[in-house]
Amino acid sequence: MVERYHTELASLKGDVLAMGHLAQGMLHQSLEALKTRDAVVVGSIDRDKKRIADYDHDIEQKCLRLIALHQPMAKDLRMIAASMKVITNLYRIGRYGKDIAIVVPDLARAPHVGNLVSIPHMGDLVEGMIADTLIAFEHEDLTAISDIRDREVAVDALRYSVFRECLTDMMEDPKKIAQCTNYVMIARYLERCGDHACKIAEKVHYMVTGDRLEIR
Repeated sequence: MVERYHTELASLKGDVLAMGHLAQGMLHQSLEALKTRDAVVVGSIDRDKKRIADYDHDIEQKCLRLIALHQPMAKDLRMIAASMKVITNLYRIGRYGKDIAIVVPDLARAPHVGNLVSIPHMGDLVEGMIADTLIAFEHEDLTAISDIRDREVAVDALRYSVFRECLTDMMEDPKKIAQCTNYVMIARYLERCGDHACKIAEKVHYMVTGDRLEIR
């Protein structure tokens, strides 16, 4: 019975990581499609939306079953509770990836304004934050997310930088309004993904230490 319990715990962690890599992949695909103006990727990400929703449902059910059948305590209980919160944030990251992909066909019709302003750099920072929270979750080691607060501040600053640059471009050339409006919206999506990465980091910190931490 004990061996089965630990096998199920390991399976739960594996499922959360798989969902995390899917969410990260959806965001990465959408950003790559944005850079290359590849509208074909939208169909692929739309299919991934169903997969990530299935992960969200299945993992939640697995968590509830583990609690009901095994009455876990201490760190095991914290891991299960953290997993239930983490998957909500991962689901939102995946959906923001889909939301970015949705605007790619509109942006694919013309060359990008200002080489996509600061969006590629912003995307790299956010993807790194997500990847490191998954590493911390997998290894139960907070080293990878020790500077996540600083990275979150940098992402926020980049969002305002994108807004300012786009506002200037729109004032100088009204023909750029549609494109720049989409850039501002994408920057907002990326900022929210960074916020979700911070929330995951908070839950990982609680899982590992038992102490609550507020990053934002």
